[in-house]
Amino acid sequence: MVKSIAMVIGGSAPAYSLAGRAGALGPAPAGTAPILPFTSRFPKALAMTQPVSTTISGAQNGLTLVGRLMLAYLFLPAGISKLMGFSGTVGYIASKGLPAPSAAAVVALLVEIVGGLALIAGFGTRVAAIVLAVFTVVAAVFFHNFWAVPEAQQMMQQINFNKNIAIAGGLLVLAAFGAGAYSVDAKRRG
Repeated sequence: MVKSIAMVIGGSAPAYSLAGRAGALGPAPAGTAPILPFTSRFPKALAMTQPVSTTISGAQNGLTLVGRLMLAYLFLPAGISKLMGFSGTVGYIASKGLPAPSAAAVVALLVEIVGGLALIAGFGTRVAAIVLAVFTVVAAVFFHNFWAVPEAQQMMQQINFNKNIAIAGGLLVLAAFGAGAYSVDAKRRG
């Protein structure tokens, strides 16, 4: 039987599990899952079960769509900016001492534009999210290397480095759980 966090940390009775197993408050109603784990120390009125298909799944799908759009908002404009200011992008990459700055600029703008469009459409989302996550971590290491800049720039570069790592983490969550129902990927699965 799956036990709640409350049980693991010393609760005296099992709570509802997400698997809908019976617990101290009784069995979960058909087609529902608990939002929070509860033990017998909480009144039944606080058990808060909702239909899984309408509340939890609907909210997850909507939030996944919004999350994809917010991530694309970062990558798509950046890729278009690199395309429109290609020579400046090449110069910036060259200033970091990276080899083949023209090729690197092409790769960067393609990853950002194609990846951003893939996130918007929810097409090939898992692959796009992994590619964008790797790209974002690489960009953090080479372009926000706070450990190698003058002290006056370290705080800003560390903030940008940390943001990139957090963005990559969000992309990996998207890669793990997929694009949600509001996506081309979901339509293709049927």
